[in-house]
Amino acid sequence: MNQQLLAKTFVELADNLVADFDLIDFLRLLTDRCVGMLGAGAAGVLLADRDGKLRVMAASDEQVRLLELFQLQNDEGPCLECFRTGTQVIVPDLTREVDRWPRFVTAAHRSGFGAVQALPMRLRDEVVGALNLFRATPGPFDPAATSVAQALADVATISLLQQRTTHRSTVLNEQLQAALNSRVLIEQAKGKLAERQNIDMEQAFTALRGYARAHNRRLSDVARAFIDNSERLPGLCV
Repeated sequence: MNQQLLAKTFVELADNLVADFDLIDFLRLLTDRCVGMLGAGAAGVLLADRDGKLRVMAASDEQVRLLELFQLQNDEGPCLECFRTGTQVIVPDLTREVDRWPRFVTAAHRSGFGAVQALPMRLRDEVVGALNLFRATPGPFDPAATSVAQALADVATISLLQQRTTHRSTVLNEQLQAALNSRVLIEQAKGKLAERQNIDMEQAFTALRGYARAHNRRLSDVARAFIDNSERLPGLCV
């Protein structure tokens, strides 16, 4: 195993905090390195969408992509079992699992695969998907290679969850900043209206809010219009 490439791969999988983060490219890197470094014949990644439904997100080649789709369409296979249980599913010889996954085994053999291992992409109790490694010939998997593959899946999972959290935090921060900006506008409008009408600040706020509700408008928009004198607000100003 190329130790330099392995170290580089871990760094690349951890480096997701960039403005142009590309999820598909990120996952394709994971599958390609599993094939290139770990001796897998092919690799694929299934990820759950926001509704918990698995989607094929990356595959090292078209053949394995179609096999992954076949699993999803027929609701059977090691990758689905791995995702549902959150544990590794290692199958050194698919011919022994015909009763377990009859349709999948047939399809895998047609695609030229005789062994598979499905590794959970999980962090603590959260399972986001599965990394699936296929091999043409039956036989035991190298435990060391399996450990490395699981480590790669773990790092990728942490990066994915970090990216999702960052995205959610960004949205939250934007919403918070918008709320803060609106609050400043409303305070300015309150002060201006209170002075103009010779009323206190609470009365001014009640007047602004009442006008916004009566006209089915956002309070911040009414406040901005009042401050800027950009439109007439009959009933608010006398």
